Amino acid sequence: MLTLYFAPGTCALASLIALEESGLSFDTKKVNTRENEQRSEAYLKINPKGRVPALATDRGVLTESTAILAYIAQMAPAAKLAPLDDPFEFARLQAFNGYISSTVHVNHAHRPRGSRWADDEAALESMKAKVPQTMGESFELIEAAMFRGPWVMGDNYTVADPYLFVMTSWLPSDGVDPTRFPRVSEHYARMLERPAVQRALAREKA
Repeated sequence: MLTLYFAPGTCALASLIALEESGLSFDTKKVNTRENEQRSEAYLKINPKGRVPALATDRGVLTESTAILAYIAQMAPAAKLAPLDDPFEFARLQAFNGYISSTVHVNHAHRPRGSRWADDEAALESMKAKVPQTMGESFELIEAAMFRGPWVMGDNYTVADPYLFVMTSWLPSDGVDPTRFPRVSEHYARMLERPAVQRALAREKA
């Protein structure tokens, strides 16, 4: 049985949606980040990085959204959540998710998680002030050059779609108007209609 450790409002939602789409049997455990449970001794034994998501499998624990999303797609080939039979297209999928992980998520984190990089109050405020620009620029690139439509990779839904969905949901709090990106905004609305997304959002609220 797979067990996903997640926290509401985090990027772990992408992995939760992917699991709901996959048809795999899984359980979830909610990590209370408001009470710093991710830094507790018990959770650090599961994920020494002290972050979510973490996916417990029968072979050990996987961390990092990009790895977990790829694993889910490979474990559920019938769900067709990735172009597993095309090495180039699978690499393109990984490139998209890698950009989300290494650039977009980091841009966002400079607002609520600036203490990862600096302690000086002026530096923290400077980082926060830059977020609307960096997030906006990242989504300009996604909108114009990376998003094929109607799904990230084109006609086929993949594990890149829930990852983009989560990042899009953060835009308003980052001071970016999502309507600047019509194709991405349409994608977000399309995602909200998927039963798997609705189930995942319900699990977050439970």
